[in-house]
Parts: sequence; structure tokens; C-alpha cells
Amino acid sequence: MADPIPFALDGEESLTAVVGRLAGETRALATAEIAVYKAKFGETATAYKSAAMFFAIAGVLALAALIALLVGAILTLATLVGPGWATAIVVLVVLAIAGALAMVGKSKLKPESEPAT
Repeated sequence: MADPIPFALDGEESLTAVVGRLAGETRALATAEIAVYKAKFGETATAYKSAAMFFAIAGVLALAALIALLVGAILTLATLVGPGWATAIVVLVVLAIAGALAMVGKSKLKPESEPAT
């Protein structure tokens, strides 16, 4: 079996030359590894870019559906209390829900209390 790394053990190559060759090969290996990671990152970034586009479209469509639902709620309530009151009721309910969600989010940001020493 042939030695995979050719070393000159009989003194044909100086230690300086071996160290220089080692430094060059290490640099080439690092450059090749960086190129591999760049290629992998490029493929991953392309996949995430495509997925992000679909998520953005889904979000826009979900928002349109929510708006349609709120308009439907206003129109349904308008037959009972009139359009102005129906709008006010739906807006107040939606703002209350948004406020509650904001308070929950704010409480999640507070750091946990440290135990007393």
C-alpha cells in the first residue's frame, strides 16, 4: 500500500520545506472548506428565500381574510344596532383583543425575578 502523504524521511527535503508545504496545503484546505460552506449557504439561502416568499403571500391572504371577517361582523351587527354602533363595537372588541395580546407579549419580555440571596 502506498503512503497517502508523501514524506521524505531520508533527509531529501528540509524541515523548512516541509513546514512551508504544510502551511500551503493548510491554506488550500481552508480555502476549499470555505468554498464548500459558501456553496451550502447559497443553496440554503435560496430555499429560505423561496419559503419566505410563500409565507409572505400566505400572511397577506390571511390578513385579507381577517379584514373580510371584520367587515362581515360589522354588516351583521349593523342590522341590529346600526352601522355606526356596529363599527364601534367591532373596533372596540378588536382593540381589546390586541391590547390583551400586547400585554401578554410584554409580560414575556420581562426578565424572570432573581432569587433573593
